[in-house]
Amino acid sequence: MPIQAIAFDLDGTLIDSVHDLARAANLARADAGLAPLEVDAVASYVGDGAASLVARTLADDHHAEFTGSELQRAAMGNFDRHYKAGLKIATEFYPQVQHTLAELHAAGYPLAIVTNKPERYTLPLLELLGIHERFDCVVAGDTLPQKKPAAEPLLHAAAALNVPAQALLMVGDSKNDLLAARAAGSPVVMVDYGYGENVAALGADALISAFDELPAVLAALNTTV
Repeated sequence: MPIQAIAFDLDGTLIDSVHDLARAANLARADAGLAPLEVDAVASYVGDGAASLVARTLADDHHAEFTGSELQRAAMGNFDRHYKAGLKIATEFYPQVQHTLAELHAAGYPLAIVTNKPERYTLPLLELLGIHERFDCVVAGDTLPQKKPAAEPLLHAAAALNVPAQALLMVGDSKNDLLAARAAGSPVVMVDYGYGENVAALGADALISAFDELPAVLAALNTTV
C-alpha cells in the first residue's frame, strides 16, 4: 500500500535533546546527593519515557524500573522541575530536519509525532521549536495507556490522520519505533544517527544516515508497492 502519511519519533530522530535531558537528570541526581553521569550514559537510557529515564539515571542502570519508591518519586519531581525549566537550552534539530519536514508538508503528507516523551514536555517543546503547526497529530508517551513498542500509538495516529496503519510510515531511531511499527503493520524507516543501538541490525524497511535522504527513500518505497 502506498505511504499516505508519516509519523516521527522526536528525541534522537528529529531533535538532539540529550544535553538538556542529561542536565535535568544530573541536577536530579545532585538533589539526591549523587555524582553526575556522562552524557553518553544518559543517551543510552533515553527512549522509554520520563519515568524510565529517571529510574535508570538515578540507579545508573539500564535495567532499573520505576517502581514508585520514595526516592524515585522525589527524583521524578526534581527531574520534572529541572527539565521544564530548560526544555530548549541546548536542544537542536538534526541537520536538514526543518527543510525536509517543510518539503514533506508541501508535498501533502499528513505528519504526526509519535513519541514516548510525556505531553507535558512534548507539546511545549514543539512550540519552542516552532514546528508544532507542521503536525496534524501528536501522540505522546502518556496520551494513551500504552506507549511504544505497543502498536496503539501508531494505530491512534493512523486513525487521527484517517489513513490505514499500513499506509503510515514510522520514522525513528530505536528498537521501540521498529517494534511499534511492526506491531501496527506499518512500514518503518530508521535513522542511524540517534540514540538507538545496533539500528542497522533491526531489519527496517530502509535505513538513512541523514534526514534529507527521507524523500528519496519515501519515493523508492512507494515505487516498490
